[in-house]
Amino acid sequence: MDQSSQRHYEGVLIQRLLDCATSCKRCAASTVEKPGITSMDYCVKIIRDCAELCFATAKLLTRNSELGHELLPLCHKICLQSAEECRKQEHAHCKECEEECTQCAEECHAHLDASLHQMAMM
Repeated sequence: MDQSSQRHYEGVLIQRLLDCATSCKRCAASTVEKPGITSMDYCVKIIRDCAELCFATAKLLTRNSELGHELLPLCHKICLQSAEECRKQEHAHCKECEEECTQCAEECHAHLDASLHQMAMM
């Protein structure tokens, strides 16, 4: 993969991370605003963690930090957990968050696979 393609591919990943983080923040805020929903406390904690990790990873990748790539397995994991928790809920914002988290997990996984394949070719 040439550098131009690499930058484009990383740009797609960064945008996916930002979209996921934004969706998680919106979902958490919508849930917190509903009084008496204590059964969703764990879900809110997970999606807040997901938002923070995805935002941080996107920032690091934007700066070309090697640490950003090291966080991708964690992003993949927390996005899958967040999607699973949101899948249990019936609110529209939860369904949107589930979709964004699933797509982000897939993008992180694809990027990890591509990175491993690229290292194997060296």
